[in-house]
Amino acid sequence: MPKISIIIPVYNVEKYLRCCLDSVLNQTFQDFEVICVNDGSTDECPHILDEYAQKDKRIKILNKTNSGYGHSMNEGLAIATGMYIGIVESDDFIETNMFERLYNVAEEYHVDVVKSNFYEYYEQTNTNIIKNLIPDECLNKVLCPYDYPSVFRMMPSIWSALYRKEFLDKNNIRFVESAGASYQDTGFNFKVWAMAKRAYFIKDTLLHYRSDNVNSSVKSCTKVFCVCDEFQEIESYLKTHNKYEKYKFLAAWIKYHIYMWNWKRLKSPAKNEFFVVFVKQLQQHYKHEELLIDLFGKKHLKRALRICLYPKIFSLLYKMQHFPNAISNKINYLKRKSK
Repeated sequence: MPKISIIIPVYNVEKYLRCCLDSVLNQTFQDFEVICVNDGSTDECPHILDEYAQKDKRIKILNKTNSGYGHSMNEGLAIATGMYIGIVESDDFIETNMFERLYNVAEEYHVDVVKSNFYEYYEQTNTNIIKNLIPDECLNKVLCPYDYPSVFRMMPSIWSALYRKEFLDKNNIRFVESAGASYQDTGFNFKVWAMAKRAYFIKDTLLHYRSDNVNSSVKSCTKVFCVCDEFQEIESYLKTHNKYEKYKFLAAWIKYHIYMWNWKRLKSPAKNEFFVVFVKQLQQHYKHEELLIDLFGKKHLKRALRICLYPKIFSLLYKMQHFPNAISNKINYLKRKSK
């Protein structure tokens, strides 16, 4: 049995796949299996995977029809045999000591999950920007995430961590199997922090998150309501595990921030459609007194209350605030077009 199972979901990433696989196979820690889940790729990915599998017996390939990121990850988890689970996105690459570092910490402190920082990598300029998303108060100690709400507000970045497989299986922590690849890390991440009793965060920066891949799912605005599916799953999961009363305030807080981010990036008519759902769900949290100032802070609580109580005015003021920029952008566009 390998110490680590590294799951790599693959879908039409022929440009980046070799770089990803090389970074994994060249690890200083070598006791692992690599589970590549090919989600019906139509480019050269299947041939690249076969090429690498012939050279290294640790690589297992699971070919399936296209069904989305969540289903791919669950299929990988189902056949994983390692003590720990690592996740590497197929358009990212990792430092050579990533899994040695994470494994040693996990074993030394007997934790459910150990997590590091990561780089935002921009290929066009070959630059890395360190993302120090882990608060200093959480670093270098065993902690229970519930006692540190800031853990729940960090970017999910589920691939910069190592998870004890027994912990995931015991708590039935799996991905929502919605179509495509949109927000599935949100639900998985919340479940991990809600159920973990022992977590450890290190400051090391160990993964290069490719931020200029135009095909990245994070840049997609087509699956507007997938984030709602994730929070429906979170609430259902918490109720099933008798954790809802304990975590309902945190869930409402995280939902507000993620919904706000999603709404801001959308364009009409999707923006308007999503706002209607945003308002209704936030009003329900308000009705049940689940918006706590200790979590939201004065600034965000005021904004949340304006959305709940005066949604039309809030939306109008937001549009007016951004109206000058919209006009300026339109003028610049017409100028470029006329040249």
